[in-house]
Amino acid sequence: MKLYSWNINGIRAVLRKGDFQKFLDKYDPDILCLQETKAMQDQAELDVPQYQEYWNSAERKGHFGTAIFSKTKPLQILRNYPEEIAKKYNLIDGFGDPNTEGRVIAAEFEKFWVVTVYTPNSKGDLGRLKLRYDAWDPAFLEYMKLLEKTKPVLFSGDFNVAHKEIDLARPKENVGKHGFTNEERERFQDFIDAGYIDSYRMFYPDKLEAYTWWTHWANARARNVGWRIDYWLVSPKLKDYIKSAEIHPKVMGSDHCPVSIELDI
Repeated sequence: MKLYSWNINGIRAVLRKGDFQKFLDKYDPDILCLQETKAMQDQAELDVPQYQEYWNSAERKGHFGTAIFSKTKPLQILRNYPEEIAKKYNLIDGFGDPNTEGRVIAAEFEKFWVVTVYTPNSKGDLGRLKLRYDAWDPAFLEYMKLLEKTKPVLFSGDFNVAHKEIDLARPKENVGKHGFTNEERERFQDFIDAGYIDSYRMFYPDKLEAYTWWTHWANARARNVGWRIDYWLVSPKLKDYIKSAEIHPKVMGSDHCPVSIELDI
């Protein structure tokens, strides 16, 4: 089973470019997790009869949003954080309520959960770092642990953080900047400390220049001056079933590229 995750930075734009269909034709995912769809389902003219489509669009049109496309019909779909978790962590800040932005969607299958997330960016002035550190990241981990009580979890998406220095091209220049603050990295480490496995590093613990996002500035993608901020994290119960994990930098259409795992279960 092939599972892919991709921040497409606007599904309508990727469709106009023709890159989405090219990606599907070449890679043929069994399950595809999308972030930053920036559209309601009826705004995207898709022809993908092989997939069941499940969208979680933001209340604010044209922003954020996630989706899961699956060849196998899930047992159930859950959107956003459960109310008790959202209330516990008081997710609303000066920028709004991220639990209304379509940032999380979960699909239950026979043997596991698949979840995808578009983590809020802490912003250039770090105006949303407090939300990330105090609320969003702890809430997401608690949600994964809650789902884990019923079945193993595979969760993917744009986490908007490079975990370690190896995960970005210029770590020294970016220490303390959004996406590479100690606070964001600490919260990502919480997932690892909870037992979840960074699937890519399981196979490539020391690989350099393995990035999933590039700024539009200074021809960064062509020079591969990037960041690894998109991940598949895996329940330890599924570790032995993960046969591969890859990054696909040649897939165009977004400032991010897809990441994938292959599951033999």
